[in-house]
Amino acid sequence: MGVTFDDTEKKFVFDFEHDGAEDIVSLTGDGYQVEAFGKCFYYGYEFSDQVESSVRTAFNVKFTEALQDTPDLTNFIKKAVDNLHKKINLYNYDLVVMPESSSKVNQYMLRYIYRFAQPTLYKMTLVKALPSNISFDMKAYEKQYLDDILENGMPRYSEAAKEQAKSSINTMLEMIHQKDYFTIAKDVKKSRLRPYIMNFLRFESDEEKEICSMIRQQNVLVIDDVTTSGSTLNEVLRTLRILNEDNEITIFSLIGRKDLMAESL
Repeated sequence: MGVTFDDTEKKFVFDFEHDGAEDIVSLTGDGYQVEAFGKCFYYGYEFSDQVESSVRTAFNVKFTEALQDTPDLTNFIKKAVDNLHKKINLYNYDLVVMPESSSKVNQYMLRYIYRFAQPTLYKMTLVKALPSNISFDMKAYEKQYLDDILENGMPRYSEAAKEQAKSSINTMLEMIHQKDYFTIAKDVKKSRLRPYIMNFLRFESDEEKEICSMIRQQNVLVIDDVTTSGSTLNEVLRTLRILNEDNEITIFSLIGRKDLMAESL
């Protein structure tokens, strides 16, 4: 039955041998991969289409628990990393980068990845920047969205519509800058705007930033716990590419759903 939610007991039930129609997450597959972020993106498990967002959120919150006291969750993570290793050979990686997260998943994945990795594997964490540092790539948004042309050669948007869109974005930015804490998922309501949010993440230290800028022509693994819109992973990649574009980057998320990323690509 994969992972199901027992509504009576208010708990999640794991079955690593069987899947069922009511599963939140299927557990018997060997992992998934889709073309995303301009490359092959791997993820360990896929949320079922019929799962309500409230149940997905509750499942994600479960990963804030102490994983060493929760065998099902540790097995859940290990199985996904084992399957990833079969596909990409984790022994070949030199750097692991992960975004800051309230869940324990990224840290546990990292500890398990070290079982496969070479001794010199670097680990770096990208943390959320202050809301006052958030910016918006208006030039890219205009070029890729507002300046779109219809099949008949006519502009998709009038000049008045473009100005209204830009005004709304500036208002959104002003509100973000006044916040104490910022998350793309909660504070950017329109998913098409998320890829253009800039300076969302920064390196945890200047030392890490310097090390990353010096790593050239190596294999870099980006990991994250759950992928919904793909906004955070897009920002991770952008942060890495600002420093250099010489590395081969592989992306892995523990749980995803391929159709959820469609709007951000």
